[in-house]
Amino acid sequence: MSSAERSADNGARSVRERAMAPATSPILPGSTVTVSDATSIYNGYTGFVQRISGERAAVLFEGGNWDKLVTLRLKDLQPA
Repeated sequence: MSSAERSADNGARSVRERAMAPATSPILPGSTVTVSDATSIYNGYTGFVQRISGERAAVLFEGGNWDKLVTLRLKDLQPA
């Protein structure tokens, strides 16, 4: 590849490879997320992010006659 096709990161990845990187939507307060942790009793549940602190997010689950606010790791959440 020519030097024009290489990025400024010492040629580790081409400009095209960086452009083709998968885009994930950020998890922000107000986002709808689904729990993807096989060891959690909330696996598969969908809720709303209330707040984020460090590597954790407080997620509100609502179901019929109950509401539950649970703190989960961000890596265990997927945008819904």
